[in-house]
Amino acid sequence: MDHRHILRALSGLLIVLFVAMISTTVVSVALPQIIGSLDGTQSQYTWVVTATLLASTASTPIWGKLADLFSKKLLLQIAIGLFVVSSIACGFAQSTEQLIAFRAVQGLGMGALQVLVQVIIAAMISPKERGRYNGYLGGVMAVATVGGPLLGGFITDASWLGWRWCFFIAVPFTLLASVMLARTLHLAEVRRPDTKVDYLGASLIAAGVSLLLLWVTFVGGDFDWISWQTGLMVGGSVVILGAAVLVEARVKEPVVPLHVVRRRDPALAIVASLAVGMAMFGGAVFLGQYFQIGRGYSPTEAGLLTIPLMAGVLVSSTVAGRLVSKTGKVKPYIVTGVVVLALGFLGLSFIDHETPLVAVSLGMLGVGAGVGMSMQNLVLVLQNTVPLSEIGAASGAITFFRSLGGTMGVSVLGAVLAHQVANKIAHGLAELGIDPAASGSGGSTLNVAAMAPQIQEVVRAAYGDATGHIFLISACIAVVGVVASLFLTPTKLRDSVDL
Repeated sequence: MDHRHILRALSGLLIVLFVAMISTTVVSVALPQIIGSLDGTQSQYTWVVTATLLASTASTPIWGKLADLFSKKLLLQIAIGLFVVSSIACGFAQSTEQLIAFRAVQGLGMGALQVLVQVIIAAMISPKERGRYNGYLGGVMAVATVGGPLLGGFITDASWLGWRWCFFIAVPFTLLASVMLARTLHLAEVRRPDTKVDYLGASLIAAGVSLLLLWVTFVGGDFDWISWQTGLMVGGSVVILGAAVLVEARVKEPVVPLHVVRRRDPALAIVASLAVGMAMFGGAVFLGQYFQIGRGYSPTEAGLLTIPLMAGVLVSSTVAGRLVSKTGKVKPYIVTGVVVLALGFLGLSFIDHETPLVAVSLGMLGVGAGVGMSMQNLVLVLQNTVPLSEIGAASGAITFFRSLGGTMGVSVLGAVLAHQVANKIAHGLAELGIDPAASGSGGSTLNVAAMAPQIQEVVRAAYGDATGHIFLISACIAVVGVVASLFLTPTKLRDSVDL
């Protein structure tokens, strides 16, 4: 496809990517209000996010593999339909349990949209030229991430809309993108009817990861770290994931191609993506909660306060994308990005409920700049090493591990936050001579507005002070990404679409 036709098709693909990303960011700022209005708990708050990421993570390798076997355009249209139906269902949810279930289905569509957009772009454009178009991708991701919280805050605060429109708003954009892609996207499809999808391997991967995340969510609260439940869940997860590796090593068409993952650069790119995803998703999810519950700002104000994070993503991804295409080199920008990400989280680890907003903004700017420079370029490293026939599985693999990192990050940091908050609230209420069980807070409910003023102060201080702890964990995770990126081979990106 020439430049004009690529741009026409790319416009529809970018809308799809925008919708998939904004469906998460719109909800991020509104989530404290949503969970509060549905009388949900801190654990359920985490699971509204985790369920989406988990379903997206588990299904990503399957969508990537299907893209190598069947029509990429048809798969994209199926994913759009799934996403639209699940978004409408989320908007009509009447309880947190329903919302978590519908968000899991929405995660299947989101995972498909994100990986299929990358696969289709890789099928149209060579790795070296892709840096230029990755700038557009980074820009769209940044606008979705900047505009999402603002839009979510506005929708939540508007009495004539309400939080349910955070889910409905994605539907018209998705339908528009579907019509555009039907008219502009024309790919030469290679039919491979003799191949099979490895459903057993995909099921084992999903089961193993899910069991491990369930353990992370409940350990320390519902049962002890050293207990028979821990042994059963962790041991079961190890056995299931071990079985998945054996299956993937034996089948003809594995969901996660081990021969790609075993190579040095793809393996290092995956480890770095895992760390970036874990740090980014884990940290960003709780910023909206910090500003609203810890600092007392409205959803709209919380959205505005996250602008430095998104501005960092927008500027750094666009500039780095242009420089990658110009030089053909990618390693320097990845290393710089992951270092800046770690430093940004380190700065955020010092915040509490009274930290000046300028200091918080500088930390967020560093995190955003680091994500913008590293995330898409790590995908590029992997895509540069595989032939076109494996681009779907390879893209699915790195997206899977990045989403897995994000899912684990949200689960682990959510569990740490819930534990810290419960302890701080109990301590604060004890100093006031109030029984936590009788106060109606106990660290579980997020409906802060319904509490007495003195209890509100304790709860806000607890959330504000506990958030710094989870950002310190994010900084440590980002250091793993720094080490992995330093060992990447400094190679030139190829000029052709295929090897």
